[in-house]
Order: sequence, then structure tokens, then C-alpha cells
Amino acid sequence: MGTLTGAPEPTSAQGRSVRRRVPPMVHAVRLLILGVGVGAIAGTFLSIFNPASQSTADISQMTLQGSIANPAKGESPPMLSRLLPGGSHSATLQRSQELGALRSTLQSLLTQNPHLTAGISLVDLDTGAYVDLNATTSLPAASTIKVPVLVAFLQAVDAGTLRLDEMLTMEAADVAEGSGEMQYQAVGTQYSALETAEMMITISDNTATNMLIRRLGGAVVLNQRFQSWGMRQTVLNNPLADLDGTNTTSSQDLTNLLMVISQGELLSLRSRDRLMEIMQGTVADSLIPAGVGDQRAVIAHKTGTLDHMVGDTGIVDMPNGKRFIVTVLVQRPIDDESAPELIRQVCTTVYQYLGQSAVLTPTPQ
Repeated sequence: MGTLTGAPEPTSAQGRSVRRRVPPMVHAVRLLILGVGVGAIAGTFLSIFNPASQSTADISQMTLQGSIANPAKGESPPMLSRLLPGGSHSATLQRSQELGALRSTLQSLLTQNPHLTAGISLVDLDTGAYVDLNATTSLPAASTIKVPVLVAFLQAVDAGTLRLDEMLTMEAADVAEGSGEMQYQAVGTQYSALETAEMMITISDNTATNMLIRRLGGAVVLNQRFQSWGMRQTVLNNPLADLDGTNTTSSQDLTNLLMVISQGELLSLRSRDRLMEIMQGTVADSLIPAGVGDQRAVIAHKTGTLDHMVGDTGIVDMPNGKRFIVTVLVQRPIDDESAPELIRQVCTTVYQYLGQSAVLTPTPQ
């Protein structure tokens, strides 16, 4: 019986099937296809049993989730180091050239305040132009340490290991003096993870911060995470409120972290937008916002204040379309008001300098 579809097989006059001679070229093609198939199967087998064959994309994803890169093993360096002059070109934006005139003006402000120890780091997000003054100096972090804690929190959300609506229970060890409202609530009170993170930033709640640090694995785990991002001076040594200022960071660490976040790295775009929204809700507005002095500017920032330290770090979106990141940390004599005034002066100077021109003029062809 013939096939239901297709042409009937050719037959001889005696009714026997006729076998067509297959050309040598067809044999060659068949052998080639067979070889490719065998090679694909072998490659799949090797990739399963050889972890070293992981793709670069897999390793990059591990870095985004906070693993510590090891250059000795050929792994990528921490991503924040790529933003420095001469760093890897894999980042979307790097520091390009230093703004010499602006640097001179800011240096004069520091010279006028020799009793203060200040670190300044700023980057124009349109061009990568920057100014770093004592930017790698390790200084007390105060509540600016809450920014990397927030990033680690949102990474956990992205990884699915923590839900925004997960209920966190305040324990006695979490309760901290200083800023915040949770300290006045009963031990055992529960808050959603998102509410806890928002209170950590917007009203700088120290108890909320300790709850998140505990939930994220503790200071040792977070310090490893910070190091994996390239934050060399950022270390959690004690729970908040840390009135002695043992927790440290640098202005460059914080600026680089925000620079990476603004470019869509480290966090998903949804979590990046959530971070910006939370930081825009910061209630304290006497430093960067006061220095900018322009209600039209959109500012996502986080302050930090101790008796002997004051600082602010944030992203400023100007009405002319330019965006910049600025971090100013100042160590001071106890409650010296010239420190917050210096931060305001720095921010005023930067805002006026970058506001002199609109978004970059196209280069003539």
C-alpha cells in the first residue's frame, strides 16, 4: 500500500523498488550535521560537570547579587572600581575628567575651614566629569551608612529571599536611641519590611536600621557585601545609633554606589526606582536641599548627623535636565555649626556651576 502523502516510491517494470544512488556530497553533508550534533551534546555534558565553564554573564549576575570577586582567579573587579579614571570600560559611565575650576573653588572653601575634616565627591551624570577632594578618606558614616543597607535590602527583594510585605518583629536588641519613632514602641511590635526600610531612610530610624541589619544576616555579611561592591572604606562595626562614630565610609564610596545605582546596576530597575522614591522622601532638608535652594530640583538623598560629624549624599535632578551626585562628609568639633554650613556652601557652588549651561551642546560635525 502507498503512503498517504508525498510522491509514490519509483518502481521497476518488475515491481521492485529502485534504490537511488546517493551522491558523495550528500554523504558529506550528513556527516557534517552528525558531527555538529555530537559536538553540541558533548558541550552540554561538559558544562554540566565543569563549573569553571560558567559564562561571563553568569559570573556578572553573581557579582550583582553580592559575591566577592577574586582577581587572582580571573574574576571581574568590584564594579564600583570600574567607575574610577582608568577603570574597566564595561560600566555605562565612568569618571572622565576632573572639573579643575570647580575643584579650586571647593578647595578654597575647605581652606577657609581648617578646623574641619571634609571629604567631597561629586560626579556629573551627563559627562562623567567629577571632583574628588579627600574623597577616599575614611570618616564616621553616621546615618549615611543606611544607604548601602537599603541597597542590600532591595537586592534581597530582587533575589526573592525577602518580601516587601514580610513582617519583621522588633526585638529588644534592635531598640536604639537617637533618631526615629520605633524606639518608643513595645518590643514585639511588627512592621512590614518595606515600612521598616522607608522609616530607616525617611526619618532615619535607628531601630528600623538594626532590624534590617539583623534580617539581612548581620554586620559581617553586610560588610562582605559592601566590599564586593568596591566600598573599601564602608564598614559596619556597631549597631545604630553608633554615637561614637565607629561605622565608617568615604564620600567616594557613597558617590560611586549611587552612580552605579543610577545606571541600573546592582538593582533591578524596579528596585532602583523604589530606592529613589524612598530617598526622595527624606524629611531632613537642611543640607543638600538647602544648599541647592531650588524647589524645582528633585533630590534623592540621605543625611547623617552625630555630635562630631555631619554629612549628606544624594542625586540631584536639575530643572535644566542635568543630573549630578554629590557627597559631603564633615568631621567637626562637637556641634560646630560651620560643618553643615560648609555642606550647604559646597552644594550651592556645585549647583550654580553645573546650572550655568544646559544639557550638553552637540559637538559640531
